[in-house]
Amino acid sequence: MATFPVVDLSLVNGEERAATLEKINDACENWGFFELVNHGMSTELLDTVEKMTKDHYKKTMEQRFKEMVAAKGLDDVQSEIHDLDWESTFFLRHLPSSNISEIPDLEEDYRKTMKEFAVELEKLAEKLLDLLCENLGLEKGYLKKVFYGSKGPNFGTKVSNYPPCPKPDLIKGLRAHSDAGGIILLFQDDKVSGLQLLKDGEWVDVPPMHHSIVINLGDQIEVITNGKYKSVMHRVIAQSDGTRMSIASFYNPGNDAFISPAPAVLEKKTGDAPTYPKFVFDDYMKLYSGLKFQAKEPRFEAMKAKEPTPVATA
Repeated sequence: MATFPVVDLSLVNGEERAATLEKINDACENWGFFELVNHGMSTELLDTVEKMTKDHYKKTMEQRFKEMVAAKGLDDVQSEIHDLDWESTFFLRHLPSSNISEIPDLEEDYRKTMKEFAVELEKLAEKLLDLLCENLGLEKGYLKKVFYGSKGPNFGTKVSNYPPCPKPDLIKGLRAHSDAGGIILLFQDDKVSGLQLLKDGEWVDVPPMHHSIVINLGDQIEVITNGKYKSVMHRVIAQSDGTRMSIASFYNPGNDAFISPAPAVLEKKTGDAPTYPKFVFDDYMKLYSGLKFQAKEPRFEAMKAKEPTPVATA
């Protein structure tokens, strides 16, 4: 099995730019995931985000999670659970408008830090989108423009903690799925593992690394690249000891963004390779919400079936 791709992003600024771009391209084609080091985000900021997130979980969410587990009898399950995940989460929206001030129980310093964190992640996401454009032969800014719609992209952060689980063989931390959106930037615990991706029919661990940002591609990138780049199934395995922190930020198209394979990519399509569907992002999300934990291919087929049939002209 090939080793999980780790990319030193600082190398795109020097003589190793071409080799680094190729490494990113290979990861997008063959893994759908890669891990960034030297990505330009302040390690002090990352340390503060981690400390505040773990403190917030202990102060306000840990007891609630224990009460939920007790109420549902999850400590004593005897067979595999398929309809819930062993995670404690809350969601922050940054774009097109922020809801950080509305989330209850967040201390003011934590709100301020997460706003700063979101600004840095947004910059990194847009830098990565332009590197993907370069690799795909698309004009600079193409992906950002497609994602923009009329009101700008959707950008938000899912803050999760995965507490110790007494029955990790019966309950997943997070069930297997591919992500619906664009590009996902994950700041994860560097001590407690659990994230796995599906590659060549086998589950592969995504290694925890200090101060790294894990990148994965969502379904929209697969559509825009007409399958050249892949969104892949991934899951979180619950652990019997240690609480795993996961802060996943989703840079997604705007609700009314029109998604379709890029013409420049279709020009390079060979033979009878299928063409991916065209749709409005919000329509895809409505379909995804009920089918998240199923394979992506039927979602693509369903969107294809909704396309208007071309009218033949004489």
